[in-house]
Amino acid sequence: MQETTQQIIVGLDERSYPIDIGAGLLARTPLFDNLPKQLLIVTNTVVGPLYEAQVRAQLFAHDVVTHTIDDGEGAKSLDNFGAIIDTLIAHNFNRDCAIIALGGGVVGDLAGFVAATYQRGVNFYQIPTTLLAQVDSSVGGKTAINHPGGKNLVGAFYQPQGVLIDTQCLSTLNDRDYACGLAEVVKYGIIADADFFAWLEAHQHNLNQRDSAALTYAIRRSCEIKAEVVAADEREQSVRALLNLGHTFGHAIEAAHYESWKHGEAVAAGTMIAATLMHQLGELTATELTRIETLLNGLKLPVRAPKMPLERWQTFMQRDKKVKGGTLRFVLPTAIGAACLRPISDWQAIGAAIAAMSHADARSPL
Repeated sequence: MQETTQQIIVGLDERSYPIDIGAGLLARTPLFDNLPKQLLIVTNTVVGPLYEAQVRAQLFAHDVVTHTIDDGEGAKSLDNFGAIIDTLIAHNFNRDCAIIALGGGVVGDLAGFVAATYQRGVNFYQIPTTLLAQVDSSVGGKTAINHPGGKNLVGAFYQPQGVLIDTQCLSTLNDRDYACGLAEVVKYGIIADADFFAWLEAHQHNLNQRDSAALTYAIRRSCEIKAEVVAADEREQSVRALLNLGHTFGHAIEAAHYESWKHGEAVAAGTMIAATLMHQLGELTATELTRIETLLNGLKLPVRAPKMPLERWQTFMQRDKKVKGGTLRFVLPTAIGAACLRPISDWQAIGAAIAAMSHADARSPL
């Protein structure tokens, strides 16, 4: 018997949309309501062979074209953006078409940006297949591609029409990518829900074992928190910036170690630097700092950043989207369950936190 679907609504007035969560949802008909005739599936070389046929089987009444990109962060590029636009034009896709993103965060970000720009905007739908995408990037309408000068420098806020999260997709995810998603789950507990953080501490073994019930709850609670934040601040003018806990430091790690660190791993290490900075400023207790480190460790995530000169950290972090008036603003935990966005220009304090949580041999789990 099919597991009951759980639904969350992202409340954005006329642009509100559902997030459906459950096991086996890729096998249901219809996948989404009111899909147009012309559909473009954007997927990658890893996810396509696993799930494209299953999705296409539910879309037999539609004219479906698939565009497949390479796997990895490097695929979120201007070249691939142009190639997908070329595919849409070559197949005479009109403004009534829709784009379905089938894959992880790279696929979703890229496909969403294409949807936001093709003929000034066409509908798109998210079918995230990684845990990181299910709890974070597929929800909230952030779309982007990377530029050699930095991550996500070219993009748009553009909401999907719907998100379908099939928890069975996580069974084919490798351990490293699975752990990356857990880094974003932990983030929600730190910034918004102390009870959820305590639940994660109590159920980390279940999550490491990919227990279905534990996963469903963790995904649902993460999506609930993100949906509430997005509804309150869609375009990241205030509270939505808190969702970037660990990301300012993490993006610097990613930029400097592009080939060896994944996004979730960099966020985990970045979260520890942010927490350490607050502890050194006397605003986060030693107990709370230890709880954060212990949970990240328990979920098999790195908690030490690679060593690099402070000037290099500065170069990458000054490109962060939270820079305002020339001052970098950091998302910082004030307690487990609460965080703030704060401008800090004291690079001596920032450097001390980085040094405390860096190690010459620090690396992501390869």
